Amino acid sequence: RQGYEDPRWNYAAPSYGDDYAYWSYQGQPAAWQRDRGMTPPQGPSYGTGYRDQHYYRGYHPNLVTPSPAQDSFFSLPPHEGPCFPLSTQPAASSKPSLLLQYRESGLSSSGYELSQYIRDDADHYDPGSLGAWSPVPAGRASASTPVPPAPQKFPLPHTPVCFGAGGQLVLACPHSTAAGQLAPVELHSLEGILHDTKEQEELQAFPGPLAREDLHKMDVMTFCRHKIATSCDLSTQRGRDSALLWKVLVLLCQQNGSMVGSDTAELLMQDCKRMEKYKRQNPAASVTNPPDDEWRTCGPGTVDLLTGEVPPIVETLAQTVEKFTKLLYYGRKKEALDWAMRNHLWGHALFLSSKMDPRTYSWVLTGFTSTLAANDPLQTFFQLMSGRIPQAAQCCGDAKWGDWRPHLAVMLSNKVGDAELNRRAIVTTGDTLAGRGLTEAAHFCYLMADIPFGYFGEKANRMALLGSSHRQAFAQFARTEVIQRMEIFEYCQQLRQPGAFLLPFQVYKLIYASRLADYGLPAQALHYCEKIATVLLEQGPGRHPALTRQLLEVRHVRLPVSDAL
Repeated sequence: RQGYEDPRWNYAAPSYGDDYAYWSYQGQPAAWQRDRGMTPPQGPSYGTGYRDQHYYRGYHPNLVTPSPAQDSFFSLPPHEGPCFPLSTQPAASSKPSLLLQYRESGLSSSGYELSQYIRDDADHYDPGSLGAWSPVPAGRASASTPVPPAPQKFPLPHTPVCFGAGGQLVLACPHSTAAGQLAPVELHSLEGILHDTKEQEELQAFPGPLAREDLHKMDVMTFCRHKIATSCDLSTQRGRDSALLWKVLVLLCQQNGSMVGSDTAELLMQDCKRMEKYKRQNPAASVTNPPDDEWRTCGPGTVDLLTGEVPPIVETLAQTVEKFTKLLYYGRKKEALDWAMRNHLWGHALFLSSKMDPRTYSWVLTGFTSTLAANDPLQTFFQLMSGRIPQAAQCCGDAKWGDWRPHLAVMLSNKVGDAELNRRAIVTTGDTLAGRGLTEAAHFCYLMADIPFGYFGEKANRMALLGSSHRQAFAQFARTEVIQRMEIFEYCQQLRQPGAFLLPFQVYKLIYASRLADYGLPAQALHYCEKIATVLLEQGPGRHPALTRQLLEVRHVRLPVSDAL
């Protein structure tokens, strides 16, 4: 095409006279023509003249080199129908450019080239002189064939429907334009059409937007308790975790957006119906602490090597302490320590070992913790107090490990000197729960660690909406219930600090406003748009142009006209 270079053009295209001499300009073999008594015309061949004529017009030489099938097409015997003369004269210099011809013809570039290939010169073509085309040859009588009418787009009358502003549905009733009938237009309210749907009931039950002066926080707390009673299945793990998020929102509303670790720990332990019985183990055996089988050999009637007496059967705690004291009478501190550990006098053992060397104290402490089950919250407490991230933070959420709530309650209620250690332990617990698919439980841990909210597209963020994983599909991620729960959390932040807002959440509030408009609730949608506009004006409209543009589109296209924005 014109304006495009092709390296193949640098080679000379063969002409009919040189490389295709076997074919005449009409596309028939020379031997066949001689048999019929035909004489080829003198002068340049059609192929060469046509190529030279169109080369400077921008045609590729290969496009004008016809194949045998093409030659046979253009060399058909004369017939009685109209024909298009092919001109071999070069184009005049005053002819308009190809681009202008394409535009004036109404065809694409390829379609225009094909028309020029069949009909070379449009100036010599007079469509009026050819008459109307008829499939019947000239000179024969033919019956007039009626022209079929254009097919109708819609064979039956139909009802065009569109959505209007202000939550209305516009219908144009069926009519007949041929009979001169005018289409009656009906306006229906979407709120009335969709009043029985679950989605509209869910939207109407929420007392939003929450950032308004006439709202009382008791309305928000009532809504949260209603969600716990109706949408949380407490018989399942996920249902209990979802109820926990609603309960923490109630707690934040009660305390005006503030809470401490002990309040949250009490909330966590409320969900534990019963305290789990953690199986305790015997102390680890060592050189000075033999296993229980060896201790059992020292039964009744065995002579004590220290005193030479037969010891009585130990039955009470007082007798156990007395034995511990007698060993200390004779200066047998190591044996007294072993006796205390074997009879679970850990207070006596720890105090005695603390007055001895550090190695002995560490040995007694290890023996004490080895008697606890691995999933015992006491293990979490002692490991945290020792300056380590508890093992429960990396193993919680497993069915074999048990409930994660008591372990988090221990972390929240017992702050160590290193605040960063506490925070890392809580965040690690949340990451472990998120890895096991417990999104609501993980987000509860992130809330306790003050993890900020991110955006949906950034997978590195730990959470974008409270209680919903941003690693799933957006339609499932931004559910109506999730957006409502997130708005309540933002409202709790405003109770503690008036004027506070979550900037990433404004996008989801706009989505929520669009859903309100879709279900015929334009008044509530307009209030949401006003609140979003207030936030954007405080930030500066130029800082978030995309959100501002989308807000104006929703506001002016889908909602009634008002001077609110």
